[in-house]
Order: sequence, then structure tokens, then C-alpha cells
Amino acid sequence: MFEAIKHSHVEVNGVRLHLAEQGEGPLVLLLHGFPESWYSWRHQFAPLAEAGYRVVAPDQRGYARSAQPEAVDAYTLLHLVGDVTALIGALGAERAVVVGHDWGAPVAWATAALRPDLVRGVAGLSVPPLPVGGPPPLTAARENFGEGFYQIYFQEPGRADAELAADVRTSLRRILCGIQPDGKPRAWIVPEGKKLLDTVPEPERLPDWLTEADLDVFEADYATHGERAFTGGLNWYRNLDRNAELLAAFAGVTVDVPALYVAGERDLVNAMVPPEALAYLLGRLPQLRGHVRLPDTGHWTQQERPAEVTEALLDFIAGLDK
Repeated sequence: MFEAIKHSHVEVNGVRLHLAEQGEGPLVLLLHGFPESWYSWRHQFAPLAEAGYRVVAPDQRGYARSAQPEAVDAYTLLHLVGDVTALIGALGAERAVVVGHDWGAPVAWATAALRPDLVRGVAGLSVPPLPVGGPPPLTAARENFGEGFYQIYFQEPGRADAELAADVRTSLRRILCGIQPDGKPRAWIVPEGKKLLDTVPEPERLPDWLTEADLDVFEADYATHGERAFTGGLNWYRNLDRNAELLAAFAGVTVDVPALYVAGERDLVNAMVPPEALAYLLGRLPQLRGHVRLPDTGHWTQQERPAEVTEALLDFIAGLDK
């Protein structure tokens, strides 16, 4: 099924990134989230390529088969946007459609906001277009969810890193299957005295969208970095307040390219972004072409509902030149 996907590496901004690629034509970049990799887009490669697009999904900096800079502050949103903009050029393209899920969505939204000259259209899955500047987000997170909120828990260097790297496969399986065991949106909270994985139960069985073979791929990619298997991705969270400081000059900027937002009705992000806040955030998209809500769908959007996500992306991209 995945034989047509080509793998390569490219160096951008001094960081060696692993790329998975299929097809020829206008460039479509697919940006994964945490804790995922290029493989989270496995169902989108062939349909997009068959429709006439060059589909490229990188392992973003710090993840899976890509290089992992040592310094925590090498993972700011400006670094991540810089990787995307440099990657577009390295692939020989003038512009791209940029699609992101989970953490990949803020990177996609920010790339479109800061470099609209390079972005034909932008799609975000799960995470809406959060402001790129403004007050420190961790302050609001503490006020709204307390010290046990997972983004706060991630801030201490080494703690979550060691817990997750102790058994990579178990960590991936339990997070992918267990952050919403009953399908109800709720913020991810780690009670005092508990460890991160104490909050995500071992699944009785894998969901129909995730197989042992899928876990084999994720596990092998993450094992590349040994005891730092998850450190690169966790460092993205450790720059949340730094991002707000660095991007203060861009507070209030809108995303002025054609846009699509796709989210599951059971996504845990819904517990953090209530309807009134979502309406405000989507107001930052003056060219919003579609807002797709997927029923019975949690956080892992393109893996849980591959056909529906692919259809939405194909319709959106096809309409960009109309």
C-alpha cells in the first residue's frame, strides 16, 4: 500500500528533515502533530497524488527520523515556520498548500499568516487558528485548568521525556487510544502525585483506525532518538510563552489566504476552545472556505476519518483556482 511513498532527507535551516513523498504536481505539505510523524498522513498520500498533487509529509524538527536540535529554544514557532518556508523552496516550489493537524495546525496557520506569498491555501485539523501573539498562554492555561494541565506538566525538562521514552510503544498506544477513552471531550489533566501515563488507560483493544502494524511504524520512527524519543516534540510545548513574546509584533494578524478548518465533534480540543472562542478564532480567517465537523470523531482526525478528511482536502484544494 505504501510502496509508492518515497523517503528522503533534506537540510533546512541547519536541521536535517526526513520527508515522505508521493506524486507530481502542485505541492501539498502535510504537517503532523504530537506524538505523531509523517505516518499519521498514510491514508492521504495516494488519493492526493492520484488527484495530481505532489504530497510531501515531513517529520518536523525534533520528531521521528528528523534531526533533534539540543537547545529547548530551537523549537519556537518562528523556527517551525522557518522550516516550512525553507522546505517549500528546497522542494523547488514557489507556493504550496499547507495542511496541519494538532501541533502541525498552528505551524500551518502561522506560516499562512506570516508568509501568505508562499501559501496557496491552508487547512487546519483539530486546532483552530490561535493568535500568534498576545499574552503568555501558559498563564491562561494555569488559570483555566490548573497545574495538572498537560501543557504545564510538559514544561519541566526531562520529566515527561523519561516517562514516555521508558516504553515507546506503550506510550504511543496509550496516548493515541487513551486520552479520550469514552469519546467525551475533556482537557487532559494529570492529578497531583500522578504520572502522565497514569491518566491514559491501557486500551482493551485497538480502535479500528489503528493497527499493530501502524504502531510498528510509529515505534520504529520514535525509537530513533532513544531516551530522547519524545524530547523534540515536548520542546515545542516548552516554547509556548516564548512564542507569544517573539511574535508580539504580529498580535491580531489575520490569515489572509483561502482556509479550511476540520475538527471532530468529540475532539478534546473542544473542551479547551468553547464555541464562542472558536467563532472568534475562525473570524481570523477572512477567506474561510469551509468548516467541517466530523461526528463520532476524536482528536486523531485524519487517522480516524481518512475518507472524510481526504474528501474535504480534495474539494478545498480543487477550489483554490476557481
